[in-house]
This record gives sequence, structure tokens and C-alpha cells, in this order.
Amino acid sequence: MSDEKLPERPDTPCVAVCSTTFDDVCRGCGRTYIEVAHWVSMSADEKEKVWERILAQGYPRRNG
Repeated sequence: MSDEKLPERPDTPCVAVCSTTFDDVCRGCGRTYIEVAHWVSMSADEKEKVWERILAQGYPRRNG
């Protein structure tokens, strides 16, 4: 883990608009189903990489 301070983030990007029915990415938070399943066991650095990607892609989306 780097010495650099990670940004403050909510515990999870989940916005309760959960759906991976038609593809492997949740239309609410933008995480893959694997990332959702493993979120609680991921390191802070791993979570930050996911946060950076989903924010760049316009997630989380409350309107699905």
C-alpha cells in the first residue's frame, strides 16, 4: 500500500439500483458482479482503483 492518502469515499458505491441481468456490470454502481461479490474483502487500494474507473465512466447512477 502506498503512503499516499486515499480519498474519502462512501463504504460502497452501491446506490440500490442493482442489476446485472443483461450484462456483467451493475447498471447502478458500475461494478462487475465479481467486484460486487468481493467488495468486502478487497483492500483499500483495490477499492480505490474500482472507484476511479466507475467515476470516470459516470457511475454511480441512481436512475439506472
